[in-house]
Amino acid sequence: MAAPTRRSPATKAAIPQLSWDAIRPAPVVLVSGTEAVLADRAIRLLRDILKAEDPSLEIAELDAANYAPGELLTVASPSLFGEPRFIRVDGVEKTSDAFLDEALGYLENPADDTYLVLRHAGGVRGKKLLDAIRAGTGGGIEIVCAELKRDAEKLDFVHAEFTAARRRASPGAQRALVSAFSEDLAELAAAVRQLLADTDDEITEQVVARYYGGRVEANAFAVADAAIAGRHGEALGLLRHALASGADPVPMIAAIASKIRTMAKLSGARGGSGELAQRFGLAPWQVDRARRDLQGWTDAGLGRAIEALADTDAQVKGGGRDPVYALERLVEALSRRG
Repeated sequence: MAAPTRRSPATKAAIPQLSWDAIRPAPVVLVSGTEAVLADRAIRLLRDILKAEDPSLEIAELDAANYAPGELLTVASPSLFGEPRFIRVDGVEKTSDAFLDEALGYLENPADDTYLVLRHAGGVRGKKLLDAIRAGTGGGIEIVCAELKRDAEKLDFVHAEFTAARRRASPGAQRALVSAFSEDLAELAAAVRQLLADTDDEITEQVVARYYGGRVEANAFAVADAAIAGRHGEALGLLRHALASGADPVPMIAAIASKIRTMAKLSGARGGSGELAQRFGLAPWQVDRARRDLQGWTDAGLGRAIEALADTDAQVKGGGRDPVYALERLVEALSRRG
């Protein structure tokens, strides 16, 4: 799954700059760039590599923006039994002065058997720390997670996803997925996960067509986003556009349900994005998105929305006479936030 080393033309670094799927252990790992999906994939891949090497790996998560002085040295201190440590630090682009100072000091003498992973999503804040890492202080590497703009890059991403899952997907199926979800890498990743979860055999172009055939700009995720935000007219228009373009009600209800389930998981949960992502088996970007979606919702409204989803699911799978009408009623219920 490894990809060739890539160097950023805008930065002359003394350390290796690698693509997300070529990540490897190093005392300090800088994960930079705006593409959150790739960053989450890279960090999870590194964690899995280290966990496979030593199941006793200790995992800690810090928030650079809300950092308490001394936290880094505390979690990096040797443990009683000498287990290796994996320390993930999010929000380095919003770092506090305390973390910046302590991280710069840490680079001068990294702890043994410790892997410090710094997530920086862009911007000038924390530049002094990034410059030090790129100059070679700490013996680190950089994982560049820039936005994927070309279809060829998105095809590489889809291919890597199927390869990691040890599943076969035909070239035509991969191209069809990229064509259907070219505007949003998060949605593309979610579509791949749904196919992996729902199918057992090789994923062909026909399988993709069955799930996402006729998909244009209007799709289940756009419908769900508009409805959850309370924009009923927009959601209804997107729904009718998608159905008129050949979208199947069954995968549409599945996509809408996945968003509501994630919102229900996060409702009332406290903690940082990384902590909650680990607790609920989500990616940090999913946690952040669900928190935004929950604005204006109540627990009671979520409960009624889940009941409406269950009823609509039964109707579109043969329990009702008109699956389109059932979907329209669901959109109305979601637009009223339950």
